Amino acid sequence: MKNYFFLTILFFLFFGTVIIACANSIPRLDEMSVAAQWVNTRFGEPLPIKSNSLIGLYVTANNDSVQKSGRHGKPLSLAGTPKTRGLYVHAFSRIVVYAGEPVEHLTALLAVDSNEQTFGSRGSVVFVVKKIETTNVPNKEMLLGNLKETEVFRSEKLVEGMKPVPLNVSLDGTTAFVLEVEDAGDGIACDQADWADIQITLKNTKKIVSLDELPFRTPEQKTTETIVPFSFKYGDVPSRELLPKWKLEKTRQKIDDHKIQHTLVWTDPETKLVVKCEAVEYLDFPTVEWMLYFKNTGTKNTPILSEIYSVDATMETNKPSEQINHHWQQKNQGAHLETSGRGGNYILHHSTGSPCHADDFKPHETKIVSGDSKIIATNGGRPTNDAMPYFNIQHEHGGGMIVVIGWSGQWSARFTNDPANGMRITGGQELTHFTLYPDEEVRAPRTVLQFWNGSYIRSQNIWRQWMLAYNTPRPNGQLVKPHFAACSSHQYSEMVNATDQTQIEMIDRFFAEGIKLDYWWMDAGWYIMPHSKGWTETGTWIVDPKRFPKGLRAVSDHAHAKKVNIIVWFEPERVHSGTWLAETHPEWILGGKNGGILNLGNPEAWNWLVNHIDNIITKEGIDLYRQDFNIDPLEYWRKNDTEDRQGITEIKHVTGYLAYWDELLRRHPKMLIDTCASGGRRLDIDTLKRAVSLLRSDYIFEPTGNQGHTYGLSLWLPIFGTGTLQSSQSAIYGGKPEIPEPYKTRSLLCPFENSCSDMRIPANLKNKESGSADYPNIRRYFEEWKLIAPYFYGDFYPLTPYNIDNSLWIAWQYDLPKENKGVIQVFRRPESVYDAMRVKLQGLNPQAIYHVNDIDNRINVRKNGQELMEHGLSVSFDNDYGAAIVFYEISGH
Repeated sequence: MKNYFFLTILFFLFFGTVIIACANSIPRLDEMSVAAQWVNTRFGEPLPIKSNSLIGLYVTANNDSVQKSGRHGKPLSLAGTPKTRGLYVHAFSRIVVYAGEPVEHLTALLAVDSNEQTFGSRGSVVFVVKKIETTNVPNKEMLLGNLKETEVFRSEKLVEGMKPVPLNVSLDGTTAFVLEVEDAGDGIACDQADWADIQITLKNTKKIVSLDELPFRTPEQKTTETIVPFSFKYGDVPSRELLPKWKLEKTRQKIDDHKIQHTLVWTDPETKLVVKCEAVEYLDFPTVEWMLYFKNTGTKNTPILSEIYSVDATMETNKPSEQINHHWQQKNQGAHLETSGRGGNYILHHSTGSPCHADDFKPHETKIVSGDSKIIATNGGRPTNDAMPYFNIQHEHGGGMIVVIGWSGQWSARFTNDPANGMRITGGQELTHFTLYPDEEVRAPRTVLQFWNGSYIRSQNIWRQWMLAYNTPRPNGQLVKPHFAACSSHQYSEMVNATDQTQIEMIDRFFAEGIKLDYWWMDAGWYIMPHSKGWTETGTWIVDPKRFPKGLRAVSDHAHAKKVNIIVWFEPERVHSGTWLAETHPEWILGGKNGGILNLGNPEAWNWLVNHIDNIITKEGIDLYRQDFNIDPLEYWRKNDTEDRQGITEIKHVTGYLAYWDELLRRHPKMLIDTCASGGRRLDIDTLKRAVSLLRSDYIFEPTGNQGHTYGLSLWLPIFGTGTLQSSQSAIYGGKPEIPEPYKTRSLLCPFENSCSDMRIPANLKNKESGSADYPNIRRYFEEWKLIAPYFYGDFYPLTPYNIDNSLWIAWQYDLPKENKGVIQVFRRPESVYDAMRVKLQGLNPQAIYHVNDIDNRINVRKNGQELMEHGLSVSFDNDYGAAIVFYEISGH
């Protein structure tokens, strides 16, 4: 018996979450409008209102909230049929729509929403459409209904459960019209109505616009003074009191067709402190980022700068969120409109970092009720050690804002639900309390905001696409592609026992088994280790001449002849005692001769490092520079600070670290950099603008945890890597030798793969020695990776809740909307009592027919998109372990 029905119920009851289908990652007009308005009020000049800035929805009456694309996070329900586009209202409702140009037609599906409150025909409404006889820009008079209106549509009385009524009405070129929902004469109880799939066709261009893409507008638009989204104290005086008194200069410069830079510079007339904010507004995403700089242009030390919050902003739900509350209250002789957009509860989406556990990158949902707050910080100075600095704040009724703190050091963030003002976000470098010397300049963390409406998962996909577009390395100007690498780390104690001959032989063995590598990976231990205690003795960056008499060039030349690139590991920041750096330049080391951290804020140390590593990269033929960081730096940084300079060492080290990479990339524009910090403990956005993560976590191989790693990290980052192993000795997989292939390796599929298999023994020898490679499975795995790799950069949809419970299933989907195809990964864990489950796909075209087939030839069907999203696809396994890879594509493509 197939138990997928019961498994589906179990998931939804256990987690209390139903993940619904949503649109793909194309920013909407309302999101772009909110972002542009936010940027203008914070970084731009107050501008006169223009007609196109008033295009949108003006809610002048509604019982509770008007919501877009759903009801309280769930789809609209038309007699049980879900719809993910449209407007949800509650009678009596009146929405004035200003289109900005003549409208030809209005279409929609009309129904009473079917839900737990309206079931049993409890809701009854009448839909009304009126056109406004004006071509003027909206104004208060029009919004309150004092201009001439002509009714062009009135429905019959509709009750819950009735078949939806199609609407198709001509609007004869009006630029503004009214949507009303009346109570049908029996009171407003349960009168919850859906304008589903509501669209207009513009008369001149024939463009079709969905009304749920238009922004909400307030009846009166007012220009505002600049409200900066950051704060600090200067001599214990808050910046909000100081900046209005300082001289301010603003400039605006177009960077390219997609970005505008806003620069704001304040100067203190007394101390000559200059505060500069550089903000970049993106014109193709609802996204803005900024950085602060503080420079002492005076002749004396400045007063103390402290409590520098690189972000200090409030998310008001009536601006970036999906809905606005409007309440009509009778006062004296008329109706008084109150806009309530600041109260309510919020859900904070955040993630665990990479502390080398099975639950690395675990997604969390923290509800922050009115009056509560939540503090999240990293630990030890590495930015993604315990927590990720990526946050998505969702209002309980939908919509929200992504906030990211870009700092390659110790950061902290506080989220406070202020009932009077909304969700306040403050964050940045955790500790700042310092004076600046004359001519000294420092920077604060980068901040990124992205505004969104609709669904949470959709917002994450827009973020993923922004990351790919603007925050992913492009060696030689090209977007980095997925690659397949291999190493011998598990056979030669990293590189401690390796020689040039062993490396050449291992490369040849992969090719002999039919596996074409993109990279050969040489990890820690190729350098001189003064006490021969292992690879951790870093600080003498000289290739060991005993094991590599011709340097690493012998290996790289051999690899390059086979068109294989070379990855080489470095860890320049951690310095071991007894090494060349500790003995020769203890003044460069935070920790001195006993070892510690190479101070990248020291100009002499920085210059030496750049030139020395540049020389090694050039001389040894290195194509990918891999930098590790296996030490918590925070204690070293803070011990080096005096009372009046707290945070300075950290700032200068972080600045030096990023500048070091920038200089290496300037000298080697074709080179790729890999960020590793005991796995994925340095995945902040400033690092990822320059590098990729080839090893997302040091918790490798074990399938269940790594399934969770892919699920959690894919919500934020489109590209990352891990190691994999195909071995006749399976015990390394979490100590469970019974785990079969292909379950193991399908659990590890990533954009960047590093095979750690032991290839030393040729297959024809049939050696059963523990640890030898499983050649048939490594070839199968290599071919499967090539098939699935192109999909990793697409939209990501969780198909089950996150879990690392071996009694549950897990599944997700990568979708390429422009190519009308995608891939699904489904895993049945060994302790599950269910041998099948049904997964509901997301992001498909409801009317299209899809060909669906899996890699094992167990599934081969054709179904339309609506069926795959609403009823799902059944996936079953005969064995305790199951790992399906299912491809889908619109038929005919």
